[in-house]
Amino acid sequence: MVSIRLPDGSQRQFDSPVTVAQVAGSIGAGLAKAALAGKVDGKLVDTSYVIDRDAELAIVTEKDAEGLEVIRHSAAHLLAYAVKELFPEAQVTIGPVIDNGFYYDFSYKRPFTPEDLQAIEKKMAELAKKDEPVTRKVLPRDEAVAYFKSIGEAYKAEIIESIPQNEDVSLYSEGGFTDLCRGPHVPSTGKLKVFKLMKVAGAYWRGDSKNEMLQRIYGTAWAKKEEQEAYLHMLEEAEKRDHRKLGRALDLFHFQDEAPGLIFWHPKGWTIWQQVEQYMRDVFRDNGYQEVKAPQIIDRSLWEKSGHWENYKENMFTTESENRNYALKPMNCPGHVQIFRSNMHSYRELPLRYGEFGQCHRNEPSGSLHGMMRVRGFTQDDGHIFCTEDQILDECVAFTALLQKVYKDFGFTDIIYKVATRPEKRVGSDELWDKAENALIESMKRSGQPYEISPGDGAFYGPKLEYTLKDAIGRMWQCGTIQVDFSMPVRLEAEYVAEDNTRKTPVMLHRAILGSLERFIGMLIENHAGALPLWLAPVQVAILNISDGQADYAQNIAQNLKKQGFRVHADLRNEKITYKIRDHSVQKLPYIVVVGDKERDANTVAVRARGNVDLGVMTLDNLVQRLSEEIDTKA
Repeated sequence: MVSIRLPDGSQRQFDSPVTVAQVAGSIGAGLAKAALAGKVDGKLVDTSYVIDRDAELAIVTEKDAEGLEVIRHSAAHLLAYAVKELFPEAQVTIGPVIDNGFYYDFSYKRPFTPEDLQAIEKKMAELAKKDEPVTRKVLPRDEAVAYFKSIGEAYKAEIIESIPQNEDVSLYSEGGFTDLCRGPHVPSTGKLKVFKLMKVAGAYWRGDSKNEMLQRIYGTAWAKKEEQEAYLHMLEEAEKRDHRKLGRALDLFHFQDEAPGLIFWHPKGWTIWQQVEQYMRDVFRDNGYQEVKAPQIIDRSLWEKSGHWENYKENMFTTESENRNYALKPMNCPGHVQIFRSNMHSYRELPLRYGEFGQCHRNEPSGSLHGMMRVRGFTQDDGHIFCTEDQILDECVAFTALLQKVYKDFGFTDIIYKVATRPEKRVGSDELWDKAENALIESMKRSGQPYEISPGDGAFYGPKLEYTLKDAIGRMWQCGTIQVDFSMPVRLEAEYVAEDNTRKTPVMLHRAILGSLERFIGMLIENHAGALPLWLAPVQVAILNISDGQADYAQNIAQNLKKQGFRVHADLRNEKITYKIRDHSVQKLPYIVVVGDKERDANTVAVRARGNVDLGVMTLDNLVQRLSEEIDTKA
């Protein structure tokens, strides 16, 4: 007798072992048809999985997040199946699920073309329509190696040979195609109805540049057609909002090969930077942070003490001088500890908060660089709080509230909270990690915010609370973080005088709100599609004259506004007014002010807001009042 407990608490009894599909069928024909996989005692399995013991079972359908993952995993295999049908000489390698889709890497004698992708996608649809069963079998490792060698799949054989010899491996077959995979997969290819191939890119075998360059075909797959259409629309919007394109079009910044992963800021772009930095400097000041500045280059010995040399060296730029090894700082924390320990502090001074706009460098692989979103040189709105163990919760709760206000001012209100727990490679005892993780979880409960757990995603020195923003078109961006660190202050010998006059080690909270300013500005540009709010816009108002007769009046208005702190450009070119309005509209300026003879004689201005909104004629004082209120409210 096998007893199956379902998510609603009900139980079903079976006289003999039973498959997930059979349990679904016993509940109803509709569920049996919708079933994509099952979760047996929390483990994701195929619908053909046999349950031979008492267990808890959830039937996975397209409505579940795991169901979408199974669809995408199976679509990757369908892609490989189609490629082998059309290009028998191609060799298959690996094909995992990724965010919003999947990819598969192939070795083939020539590059795949856009026409090839169309043919492959068409073949995938044909194979899916056949509704062929997807079946699983298990083979001993050596037998599986022999099988793939016999069909000329050298890459698959090499993957299996890296598996311990005494282990079995699972293979999945659909039609004439068999692949190595842990699974699970959909019961049949007919479950795959909504997919699209996106692009081809290069990828080295096993990520090693010494190996062969393979061809990676990317695709997306969804449970429903409208979901895929929404995703493709989002991609179209993202293409329009690409900060790299807008950076060139709006004359904000550029990149060039002589400085990979580094940014050349133009005057307008640097103006945005200064507004963001000044705003965050005010946040530092208003929330009890003392601004500091630590050196860019620090001796190797300090990085060894902090643990970075052992755990992070491959990401650090190093240099040598006078027989000493140095590193450009990849982060600011060890420097802040040195500032803290340069003086003896009392418990009465804690929490002590340091803030720095710290310029950091990380040796990111060239293939991972992506505009302002992934760079080698960046500046963090970095802060470190030295506190007692009893102060951790209050500091974390206060930080979350502060972060919410800052994000709202920049136009982000949808925040996802994740607690990233201990990674496999870490420093410090399990007891300290328990304390640190529990503190972050408790801070979320006190903040009244829902949160997720990200197992193993913490930093090597401590767990972290990650704040992820959702932008105007639904994309997610991980930005802020606060990390509880018991280890680094010990390693770097930071101490304070406790109430009982003994020396104790403070807890160190690593925190950033924006994270990398470069990346955050890139996010802002894309979130607002280049049309930044008035308080951030590099040029807030353009003053346009209709003819030379109003040039002096236009210039006087511009000077008046500049004296009041507004960023203004006077366009006195001898061009048609329609041309000048169109030109500045393309530059996404918040306000365009037009003056002709009528406005000059009446001492007024004609005002247009972004989006060609005609606000009519008003006095300069009324315009100033409007601008000031919009800036003050961060509207």
